[in-house]
Amino acid sequence: MGKVAFLLSGQGSQRPGMGATLFGTPEIDEVFCEASDVCGFDVAAACLDETGASLADTAVSQPALCALSVAQVRALVKRGIKPDYVAGFSLGQIGALAASGMLDAKTAFSLVRDRSRAMAEACRLRPGSMCALMGGTEQEVFDVCSSCAEGDVLVPANFNAPGQIVVSGDATAVARAKEAWSGPGRRSAMLATAGAFHSPLMRPAAEVFAARLENVVFDEAKIPLVCNVDARPLLADDAAAHLVAHLTSPVLFSQSVTWLVEQGVDTFVECGTGGVLAGLVRRVDKGTVRMRIESREDLEAVAEKLAETQDD
Repeated sequence: MGKVAFLLSGQGSQRPGMGATLFGTPEIDEVFCEASDVCGFDVAAACLDETGASLADTAVSQPALCALSVAQVRALVKRGIKPDYVAGFSLGQIGALAASGMLDAKTAFSLVRDRSRAMAEACRLRPGSMCALMGGTEQEVFDVCSSCAEGDVLVPANFNAPGQIVVSGDATAVARAKEAWSGPGRRSAMLATAGAFHSPLMRPAAEVFAARLENVVFDEAKIPLVCNVDARPLLADDAAAHLVAHLTSPVLFSQSVTWLVEQGVDTFVECGTGGVLAGLVRRVDKGTVRMRIESREDLEAVAEKLAETQDD
């Protein structure tokens, strides 16, 4: 039997009504109560808002998605399922701190609250955008960023999977990159994000977050947490610096999945919503088993399946 990794969803995966059928499960409700107490608003209500208006706000969507991911992890652990590794995509890495045991859930939620507010303010100060470029190599993406920047900020931001890299920066530069990304087999898609995440435009947020982290004490991970910044397990002594760098440096998700597979992970469980990460894992390694949780039925089915494999 291979090893299991839990993956916590990133911002952009959120959708109106997410987690609706999971509420009423004690462990799920417990986590959302903790998140609401820390964040100062009803996080569950934000998830259940069918209009989607609440989740359009970064300061709301990040705590809501983090709470949903952490709640699913806690529910699986309550059912006797323990992963060998955890990882998150961007925002998901904050929830992964709680899943790994490096922070308690309430501290993780307080960091998400403050991180999301700092990022929202950075977006207000200098708006930006993000665009997925598909069908090319890493070098081709770097070349497009170099040729299309024209003095603006334009950088690779998310290494999602082979042939899928997101660029981030000033809206005009991202628009130029999208237009330039043409040719056989190439596609592009703008992301529905509030700003240029994982780019130098997030430096104001990084400065605020660095000050916020000065008094946070991280424990060594009980379950190894593979970090977005370097695609390697995160150490307590490095946690604060990596979390600050995380705001302006690219998300090495594809590299993280590759490293996990090299360690013997063959089963990935996405905790959160949307199934985006499960899809990306398939693009990295089609031989893996991928599971996702959207409903209470999914939760029980995933727990039952993993219990069977862990008993083998």
